[in-house]
Amino acid sequence: MGKPTGFLEYERKTSETIPPKERIKNFQEFHIPLSEAEQRKQGARCMECGVPFCQSGMMIKGMTSGCPLHNLIPEWNDLVYHGNWRQAYNRLKKTSSFPEFTSRVCPALCEAACTCGLNGQPTSVKENEHAIIEKAYEEGWAAAKPPQIRTGKKIAIIGSGPSGLAAADQLNKRGHSVTVFEREDRVGGLLMYGIPNMKLEKWVIDRKIKVMEEEGVLFMTNTNIGKDYRAAKLLKDYDCVILACGASNPRDIKVPGREADGIYFAVDFLKANTKSLLNSNLTDGKNISAKGKHVIVIGGGDTGNDCVGTSIRHGCASVTQLEMMPKLPEQRTPDNSWPEWPRVLKTDYGQEEAIAVFGSDPRIYQTTVKEFKKDKDGKVCAVVTVKLEPKKDEKTGRMNMVPVAGSEKELPADLVLIAAGFLGSQKYVTDAFGVEVNARTNVATAPDSYKTSVDKVFVTGDMHRGQSLVVWAVREGREVAKEVDFSLMGYTNLT
Repeated sequence: MGKPTGFLEYERKTSETIPPKERIKNFQEFHIPLSEAEQRKQGARCMECGVPFCQSGMMIKGMTSGCPLHNLIPEWNDLVYHGNWRQAYNRLKKTSSFPEFTSRVCPALCEAACTCGLNGQPTSVKENEHAIIEKAYEEGWAAAKPPQIRTGKKIAIIGSGPSGLAAADQLNKRGHSVTVFEREDRVGGLLMYGIPNMKLEKWVIDRKIKVMEEEGVLFMTNTNIGKDYRAAKLLKDYDCVILACGASNPRDIKVPGREADGIYFAVDFLKANTKSLLNSNLTDGKNISAKGKHVIVIGGGDTGNDCVGTSIRHGCASVTQLEMMPKLPEQRTPDNSWPEWPRVLKTDYGQEEAIAVFGSDPRIYQTTVKEFKKDKDGKVCAVVTVKLEPKKDEKTGRMNMVPVAGSEKELPADLVLIAAGFLGSQKYVTDAFGVEVNARTNVATAPDSYKTSVDKVFVTGDMHRGQSLVVWAVREGREVAKEVDFSLMGYTNLT
């Protein structure tokens, strides 16, 4: 696909970014898109590789290689190269519900599996996806297209994150009447309040929600199913219920001093910031401010990085990010060959900004918190860290990270943000519907199924598979839609 010699003629290019010291002055997206002419060159780089691993979405050694949505990447790369943008959009939308989201926040599993990347630089798939969807909105191709026939079936979806939205979009297109219930004041779930504005500006979400509303999807905000709205009533009023509430139990750090003021879960910090930003541009005083504070972020993942970037925009005095695991190598090791997901060091936008502002990488590896110290007013004032080393458990054979005796160190801390991941679904929701959960507190289903232990109740997304990526949530939303449609109609034509 593309131009047969394109990968030899054109270098990989991606959107430029606004320099760190400039972009931290606001919470806006900071990527500058390529020109249309340059974008077509990037489409030309897609080689006629025969076996497009980019769209495989297969699991290798527990990691995803290629796109879980099985996007028709070589096809729309070729169409971009030839300037056939409308058909490129048609092929993209065949498998992808929300390219406006994934082209901004997905880690580009497709690019890591690109054949062109085996001995060079992969095709800039994510850039092409972004160009296609934004062109579609500009030209009106992404406008609302309500279904012409309704089936008479009613479906309730609990949660408006990427998985719930994907299920709603698919089932509504099928002609079912879909109502999405969201406990927050805005639609979007993780997309709205879990991902900072500089990664995904919220007008992007609002734009898509407006299209879905025009197509007939009904959204009910400030409605907490299981607390202020009975599950039994939903089961009575709707033909099917889909649970899409995410993995929303944050993992805690249980060490002495945890009760000190000034220690927050990362999700609460990010949510409060975005809500205050949208409501008042941070003037209402309802955000958790890092201004002038020494910030400790516990967790080296994407959420931890988002906390680093947000804290810097507040004007923190310093920021340190603690990572339990060893520092990854800068290049693939022999046991991590293509097309596996590359287990290599990644310096994300937040870390780049910390380096620019403070002169050093904020990450400290193989380190965790042993104790929180507090002042006479009960506020956190320092953390005691301890180094970790890998050690094999003789009983299980597993490698665990264990403390190194005598390696304690004290760091100043006025604000601590726990970004240690999530454990599973919230109990009040699963109890309300009476569904079975597994040992990880995810809702249990049979293999390759989304049907719960309760009749008429299905589950999808992180609530089903555990904490994962937006692209996997979209995939599960589309898959549960097919299963629900089949259960209601006896067949399905959803893809």
